[in-house]
Amino acid sequence: MNNNKAFFFLVALLMMFGGYAKAQLQKGALVDGITAVIGDEIILESDIEEQMNYARQQGAQISDRCGFLENIVNNKLLIYEAKRDTLIENKSAAIKDMAEKKYQQILSQFPDERTMLAAYKFRTAYEMRNAIEKIDTDNYYGQQKYARITEKVDVTPNEVTDFYNTHKHELPMVKDEVSLSQILRYPKLSEAHKDELKNRLLKLKKDIQGGESFEHMARIYSEDPGSAANGGLYTKVAKGQMVKPFEAAALNLQEGELSDPVESEFGYHLIQLVKKSGKQYDVRHILLKAEPNAQEIAAARAELDSIRTLIMEGKMTFKEAAHRFSDDKATKYNGGTLTGGDGGDKIEKMDLPPTIAYQIAGHKPGDITDVFSDESNQRKVVAIVRLNEEIPAHQLDIATDYERIKNMALERKKSQKVDRWIKERLPDTFISINSRYDHCAFKGAWSKGNTAK
Repeated sequence: MNNNKAFFFLVALLMMFGGYAKAQLQKGALVDGITAVIGDEIILESDIEEQMNYARQQGAQISDRCGFLENIVNNKLLIYEAKRDTLIENKSAAIKDMAEKKYQQILSQFPDERTMLAAYKFRTAYEMRNAIEKIDTDNYYGQQKYARITEKVDVTPNEVTDFYNTHKHELPMVKDEVSLSQILRYPKLSEAHKDELKNRLLKLKKDIQGGESFEHMARIYSEDPGSAANGGLYTKVAKGQMVKPFEAAALNLQEGELSDPVESEFGYHLIQLVKKSGKQYDVRHILLKAEPNAQEIAAARAELDSIRTLIMEGKMTFKEAAHRFSDDKATKYNGGTLTGGDGGDKIEKMDLPPTIAYQIAGHKPGDITDVFSDESNQRKVVAIVRLNEEIPAHQLDIATDYERIKNMALERKKSQKVDRWIKERLPDTFISINSRYDHCAFKGAWSKGNTAK
């Protein structure tokens, strides 16, 4: 209790200071300060601005600041409880590393860091990195607590039917859709091509051993967009986070030691172990991607075309061929079936990648495309696609869209469970929302200044 009192006193002091500072500004000026406190979780005004800007840049449509704040407050209560839940693993180190990777991925989409910061409305790289980490941390704990609260929630067929009968006139229209299956193959590099890549890395290794900076060489030669700009460095890497060949090689090194070329699904790596501490390590690497040349792509196309011929001649089904020959781990075990954003096997035509949309144009259900070249996960591939079904635009109907309606009913039931859980916690949780938001008509029963008993 003494610790809680000290914390609440500090919050009150900060709010009082914020009011004093605001009084020194001209009318209409806004100073950063505490917007809300939930337990010992604090939401700053700058947090709201940063998260709104970040969400908009990621494609979210945000017009209601009050609603956005309420979503943050709801999530903060889940986060507050999640951090007290001993069954939820603390992944702060992994989240920090993933936030850095996300930062580098976003940076790779802009000509320079200054342009990126301006687009996302951050003053410094530190601010943006910190915001990404904070958002990812909140998302992790919020999702984990949501999952814990709703882990036993399910819906019966009768509940699905009741949900449909109650809401059928409100259910959305579904645009034209298709069901597709694919077989995807990664062209294999020739031995001569592999030797060329390995020899390039061995030359770089020799130069580094001769005095060249690994960091400098990584900036120039590495083809890894997530680390090249940072001198090839990944920090606080948790064991099991990297692909197995990379991690096995890295952890077999002494600090400062260089590896020989290491092959992984991404290409060939020259690795330097920087530091190893407990279950984490810092590592630098230079990646040369295994980009197939024209002859290697042609060989893969010929191989896949022979597989297509076996299917067309009825010597094996598309499902069997996908399981035996497809290199796409995400689909080979379900017969090559592609999934949409909701996890179902129907995809809106408007959401199809342009290459696939072009390839299936003019085909009928049951048809298989010719072999075509494409890209998947930043790697060149060859593929064939089977058009399983075409579904015209329609309003969701329980006869044809049962699984979708079931998922909608399930999500509604989960949301209701979480709403009840939040209401039960409100009387025993310290909550304070700045009077600046007194005009907000929050959906939940939030009090703007209640203190837990």
